Amino acid sequence: MDKLVSKYAKTVSMASLEDRYNMGDNLSEWDAANKSAVPSFDIPMVANPVDFMRAHTDASAENRIRIQHGTTTLAFKFQGGIIVAVDSRSSMGSSVASQTAKKVVEINPYLLGTIAGGAADCQYWERELGRRCRLYELRNKERISVAAASKILSNMVYEYKGMGLSMGTMITGWDKTGPQLFYVDSDGTRMRGERFSVGSGSTFAYGVLDTGYDYNMSIPDALELGRRTIYHATHRDAYSGGSANIFHVKESGWVFIGSYDVDKLHWEYKTQDKAQDKAIVPQRGTNHHYMQA
Repeated sequence: MDKLVSKYAKTVSMASLEDRYNMGDNLSEWDAANKSAVPSFDIPMVANPVDFMRAHTDASAENRIRIQHGTTTLAFKFQGGIIVAVDSRSSMGSSVASQTAKKVVEINPYLLGTIAGGAADCQYWERELGRRCRLYELRNKERISVAAASKILSNMVYEYKGMGLSMGTMITGWDKTGPQLFYVDSDGTRMRGERFSVGSGSTFAYGVLDTGYDYNMSIPDALELGRRTIYHATHRDAYSGGSANIFHVKESGWVFIGSYDVDKLHWEYKTQDKAQDKAIVPQRGTNHHYMQA
């Protein structure tokens, strides 16, 4: 880290620059390549860039950055299709890079992919997946299945296993077999399931999702479950936040339901919970019987 800082911390004096680039009467001494070779280095927009980079850089490797990632994404199947819900916070360790990150990639009108891990890795490979799915459609005159699309993605990233890719995604959509949901990560792991949650907030999300999940729930209840699950994850996980973006995958294709600010959801649910608590408060004079051990 010290070598990295010292390498780019050196400044070139204005006098030396004027001597080097002063054309004067002798234009042959001026070199455009040298003039454009002045060192420049983009530094993090934090109070102390040196301490920030030292805290997020692996000391054993000079140029290896180990920024911690965080997010909350989830998807689940029910009788009305598939609900996909994600947050919108992009983080770089303890620094919040964006509150409006797009964590759902529209592969085609019937396929969606979620983003967890490195945003660049997920976006690149899922866009490449969209290109290959389109080629399959042109060659075979039919849409690719969700299983085949997830297998293509798994095969592509498996070739780069151990090379530093960071990707945890869900590939979901509707094909001739109905709604399908797969989990794929950068190690090439591929699993079919009814509900998944990926990211640093997934442990909190699973607690709400497993409690409220029912395959036969109505569409409004399913949308509310996805929205509430993302809210609770953002409330407890510092790396998740921003907005809850909800998608609904149907037989006719996916539909974007809406984006909900989790700060507003907090006060909405807080008001609802208080109203429910008042409704179940026992009245005075009610006899209570407790089981004794």
